[in-house]
Amino acid sequence: MGDGANDRGAGLTSFRRYTWLTVPGTAGCVQLLFVGEWILDEDVEVWARGPAAVALVVAVLASVVLLGRRLALLPVAGTRPGRLPMGWLIAACAAGAVLAVCPLAVRNYGLWAVAPAMVVAIVATYLAPSSRRPLIACAVVLASLPGAVVSLVAGDGKLLYATLFPPGLVAFTVWVMLGPLWAWDTARRLDDARRLEAEVAVKDERLRFAADLHDIQGHHLQVIALKSELAARLVEVDPGRAAAEMKEVRRLAADALGDTRAVVQGYRRTSLDDEITNATRVLAAAEIDARMTVEPATAVTELAEPARHLLGLVMRETTTNVLRHSSARHAEVDCRVTGGLARLRVSNDGADEHPPGTNGTGLGTLRERLQAAGGELTWDRDGERFVVEAALPVKPGNTGNGAAS
Repeated sequence: MGDGANDRGAGLTSFRRYTWLTVPGTAGCVQLLFVGEWILDEDVEVWARGPAAVALVVAVLASVVLLGRRLALLPVAGTRPGRLPMGWLIAACAAGAVLAVCPLAVRNYGLWAVAPAMVVAIVATYLAPSSRRPLIACAVVLASLPGAVVSLVAGDGKLLYATLFPPGLVAFTVWVMLGPLWAWDTARRLDDARRLEAEVAVKDERLRFAADLHDIQGHHLQVIALKSELAARLVEVDPGRAAAEMKEVRRLAADALGDTRAVVQGYRRTSLDDEITNATRVLAAAEIDARMTVEPATAVTELAEPARHLLGLVMRETTTNVLRHSSARHAEVDCRVTGGLARLRVSNDGADEHPPGTNGTGLGTLRERLQAAGGELTWDRDGERFVVEAALPVKPGNTGNGAAS
């Protein structure tokens, strides 16, 4: 039970204690009770009792150690848990042989198979199921032979009992040992799966937060940089407009701070209508002629909130990419609902030689989120024209978890 501390907090401490008492505890107690009672019987000859007593101590100790170590292992389904400690296995086999020979020599057909059955059960716990079954089958068959031979030679009329009881004892012992151990292994695997699921959930949440933070900060900072550059150019030729641009920079910085706080608190949701409005203003400030088409006119407001959120992220990312990665003079935004799908198409005529990549938290991440929501996101570059197209089901039931992340 040396690694019991690892199970604290996982709901397995009590179950591990119960399994330890059931498997190693039962193995030791059964041998002590049945073989020990026979050793203490004064009718048993001294020459058999002495070696049997020493072998009993070794057998109990080896059984407890071997099964205790087996409990600390977690086998992958269909594979063997690990290598047997050979020193303890040899000690258990030697003790089992002595505890089989001594009772069998005095024709005790019900006792001689106890220790060997324990050895077979212990070895079986360390084997994969494919190797375990042949071992158990062979052990059950062979267990009928020693008692049958001794009974035939002695002619004591106990042939049926001597032949059938030991195989039944072996099968029962293996079943008693493997049952609780199988339950323990299953519980361990389920608990590990639960822990892994929790870790994956935490990582997914971190990725979601990183993506949202990138969407907010990247967009705001790009616009702030653009307006600051514009103000720097205007400061000498048109101080009034330069001051107005710097006021806009200040407002954008305050918005970025507020949006960042909202993301940290988990309240902020990007929406398509807000992002289309924002894109119109930002692209105009960058002297990019932007044409916005929404059909029907109520298409955006009638979309389910998760779809508006995801398409809003696409709109924000593409607007940021136009400012950051292109020298566009014209841009087109087309949003329409057709065939049960909300389609968003954003294009510009100033794509550079290296359009925005698909790695990190940009279009590649958005593609994964739209696919998880039952939609798709594609982009294509044809000469200087770069086109991003997104599609999502209109019905809320089809937006999945990805849309809500």
